[in-house]
Amino acid sequence: MNVVSFYRFTDVVNPAALRGRLQALCDRNGLLGTILVAAEGINGTLAGDEKDIRTVFAWLEDRLSLETSLEGRWTEADAAPFRRMRVKVKKEIVTLGRPDIRPDRKTGRHVGVNEWNALISDPETLVIDTRNQYEFDVGTFYNAVDPETDSFRQFADFARKLADTQPNRKLAMFCTGGIRCEKATALMLELGFNEVYQLQGGILKYLEDAGDEENLWRGECFVFDSRVAVDRDRAEGGYVQCHACRRPLSAEDLASPEYREGVSCPKCVDSLDDDRKSRLEERRKQVALAEERGENHIGAVLE
Repeated sequence: MNVVSFYRFTDVVNPAALRGRLQALCDRNGLLGTILVAAEGINGTLAGDEKDIRTVFAWLEDRLSLETSLEGRWTEADAAPFRRMRVKVKKEIVTLGRPDIRPDRKTGRHVGVNEWNALISDPETLVIDTRNQYEFDVGTFYNAVDPETDSFRQFADFARKLADTQPNRKLAMFCTGGIRCEKATALMLELGFNEVYQLQGGILKYLEDAGDEENLWRGECFVFDSRVAVDRDRAEGGYVQCHACRRPLSAEDLASPEYREGVSCPKCVDSLDDDRKSRLEERRKQVALAEERGENHIGAVLE
């Protein structure tokens, strides 16, 4: 089975109408996954036969009058990573809290591996990781700045403060697959920064293209699937995910007395109320009982 993640910033005149037709098309082609539709574009992940996914891509290219073909990050899976197909209308396809920011009209300059390495090696460049803090903690580029956000929506506050204190800096920005830094660089240009660059295709594309000797990535890269994190070779890394807070957990976290599988971890144990803990504890028991019977507990399946 093929799985592809994709996005495109472009004008969508009637997101609700597009949603209905797109949902029907994906259903007819037997696809599973999620697609977000907004006035600023589309963002999604689909699973199914490649020819059926290509049918949807061709329809979107025609419907949205795209000047270039839709591309995405393709992988293969033994089983579908989704249980159903959902097309949803949102205010933004990536939530910055600024639906008026339009990267399809103005965004940072995309650069590949060689130019990126030169940029981030330049002491005059401010390298900004546009991801969340828990992603930064798993791995990042050397000398990268952590905006210390828990969600991308908080990045706008960081950007405004930076514009007030360091308005003339040369910026190099990156994220996992490109969508967040594409919108973040558009915001930086609006705030008055003149020299703004973004890593083409994000970290995953960099790890794919960079040779061992030129690879400047440090640590692992958090990914939003069952692998949790991948190493420099894009193989599954050494992290697991907390069921309660969804944050990545290292071997040190797992050895903590505050870690209870399926219930809590050192990063969330103090923020969970008693009711939430009780429900997670009950779920843990049900999963254990299902495993004893040789069954899959439905609550253990991730979308």
